[in-house]
Amino acid sequence: MLDISNGKIVRVIALAREYGSDGVAVRNYISGLNADEQASLVAVMWVGRDSYEAEDIEDAKRTALAEATAPTEDYLGGEPQLADLLEGGMEALGLNVADEEDHLRG
Repeated sequence: MLDISNGKIVRVIALAREYGSDGVAVRNYISGLNADEQASLVAVMWVGRDSYEAEDIEDAKRTALAEATAPTEDYLGGEPQLADLLEGGMEALGLNVADEEDHLRG
């Protein structure tokens, strides 16, 4: 189970698409998340880039927490495909991105 809401992940996706993954808005939003939320966000990105399978999400979260040596906003901000990878990770996990985007707009 993720320690971050679907809405927060979709918010990062939207910000990354609008401002770029290294944009100030993206970095500020990610830095405002707690450590568990940040680890889940990294884990979803790893699932999206096929570093982990969806069923290994708990291992990915543990690894993200254990190996966090740089600020998460720096790590994720350095990934130019962040929005696409997060969206792919959500889809692999069976999470509906479109529904969350509708809530974000509403």
